Amino acid sequence: MAVEFTGKKSVIAPEGVFIIGTYDADGTPNAMNAAWGMQSDEGEITLMLAKHKTTENFEKTGAFTVALGTADTVEISDYFGVETGRNVNKIEKAGCHVHRSAHVNAPVIEEYPLTLECTVKSWDTQTGYLIGTIVASQVDERVLTDGKVDLGKLRLIIFDPSFAAYRVVGEVVGQAFHDGLKLK
Repeated sequence: MAVEFTGKKSVIAPEGVFIIGTYDADGTPNAMNAAWGMQSDEGEITLMLAKHKTTENFEKTGAFTVALGTADTVEISDYFGVETGRNVNKIEKAGCHVHRSAHVNAPVIEEYPLTLECTVKSWDTQTGYLIGTIVASQVDERVLTDGKVDLGKLRLIIFDPSFAAYRVVGEVVGQAFHDGLKLK
């Protein structure tokens, strides 16, 4: 039997765990956790953000990085979402290691095995839509199989809004562009 939910109780999944890295005016690295985002075109990411220190930072620098949360980075990923960079240096407090991106003016947080290096394509302060052009990616070779990012090795996490939990992206259950051909 179906149960009806109304209002804001809808569940749309998966919701990613996107760690957005920026530098402030003094060159101090900052990171925030965002859940609402997607690949919106080839080489492009769209994120929906409210005003934060992070948004102020990329407004000045024109750049940001997006690290994808993993099972191994749950604690620091969650911390980047529960603390504000206005009060504390979150990178330092979390004990993270950072180096400057080779391609954009933003930090790469070394604890994350996959990081997208992005420039701001557009930022709409009214809607909160940030569109970034992905100019390069940093990938730890330990999560590659045959030169491709292996989500099984990456152990990517998603945010579960029903239980306010993080879940690991799971097993392969089918082959895209193949399994449906049986019904064609």
